[in-house]
Amino acid sequence: MKITFKSMKNSKITTLLFIGYLTLSGFSNYNIDEMQNKNLKEVTFGAGCFWCIEAVFEELKGVVSVESGYSGGSILNPTYKQICTGTTGHAEVARIIYNADVISFKELLEVFWQTHDPTTLNRQGNDIGTQYRSAIFYHDTSQKEQAEHYKNELNKSGAFSNTIITEISPLINYFKAENYHQNYYSLNPNQGYCQYIIAPKMEKFRKAFKEKLK
Repeated sequence: MKITFKSMKNSKITTLLFIGYLTLSGFSNYNIDEMQNKNLKEVTFGAGCFWCIEAVFEELKGVVSVESGYSGGSILNPTYKQICTGTTGHAEVARIIYNADVISFKELLEVFWQTHDPTTLNRQGNDIGTQYRSAIFYHDTSQKEQAEHYKNELNKSGAFSNTIITEISPLINYFKAENYHQNYYSLNPNQGYCQYIIAPKMEKFRKAFKEKLK
């Protein structure tokens, strides 16, 4: 199935605004020269536990950084303990900075759809709750249009046995997760969840996308 998306536009004003936003968001390790010389973009995905999402996307060519966080809820600066109650409205997400000259938003969507189950409501495996919902939090109209188009095409094609119910919403109330959640899989490979949940997922992912790995 071939899906063609509109190309994403870039402008000097957008780049400068993005630089300022990255600084406020904790991505200040990118200086102005780096931002101007690289076609850096940003996307935010929810696909179950953010440890899994982070582990997958940080291995892709063109991905510059991945940050675990929370998005889509109603309260400010939520803690992990609050998120786990399932009452804040936030989803666990991975915020991804990528070089669009190396990997496209379409390619990131392809990895997103294939590395989790987008047909289960508020659930991924044994992880149950609204915080584990499948979601694409778009940063601009182009991302919204592409995500909706791809979702519709997949549903029409019958690629999944059940209907894709992934939420497609604007990014709101994003907050970086606590430091101990960052790079969790790479720093804690022997932890139980990492061994029994993330490791098998990574094995399948690496086989399916071996040509896209760093």
